Amino acid sequence: MELALQYHWEIFIVAEVLSIASLLLFCVFRYFFNQQRLSRGFIALFLALLAAEALLGLFVYQETGEISSFLIIVTVFVIYACTFGIADFKKLDRWMRRKIGTFRGVELLTEKDYEIIRRDMDPKYKAKKYRISSLIHLAVFLVAQAIFWSLGTDSLAEVKWYLTDFSWVERGEAEGSPYPNETIFSIGVIWGLVFIIDFLYSWSYTLFPSK
Repeated sequence: MELALQYHWEIFIVAEVLSIASLLLFCVFRYFFNQQRLSRGFIALFLALLAAEALLGLFVYQETGEISSFLIIVTVFVIYACTFGIADFKKLDRWMRRKIGTFRGVELLTEKDYEIIRRDMDPKYKAKKYRISSLIHLAVFLVAQAIFWSLGTDSLAEVKWYLTDFSWVERGEAEGSPYPNETIFSIGVIWGLVFIIDFLYSWSYTLFPSK
């Protein structure tokens, strides 16, 4: 168990690489080699690796008692895999079926698949989808930031002061900021930048719809 604690980053990275490989191998063995049973084994491997990542994060937290960057990253990856990752996997599955089907000279896509592909290319649908995802991201971002700030501030008056004076962002350190430590400060600030870029990108489909 000490090795798991010492090399938790390396274990997590290896698990992520194996997870991606298992999804790709699922598509290859299912559609190229037509091995249905073996392909299900790769999905089972992916789920096992996902559970292992969650347990690893829980173990590191129990041993250290800290909300570290590792714990937050593991949590983000697990939540993504259980939410938006499902839709992304379906897109990957359709893409692999189209490519493998073309290579084999067989039709692996159904009429429903083609309807989904046409729908995903519709500018109005794209704009609506990105608006919804941006609002979900906004809600998650605000809740997470509220939790972070509650750990580093003592009163609402202090929170209000930080909201009106952003000089603490320019200083670039946790001391004198609403965050409790350097790790959460870095995560909070980087996430803030990513959120702004993602929010503007998502709403660009509404403000500047594709022709």
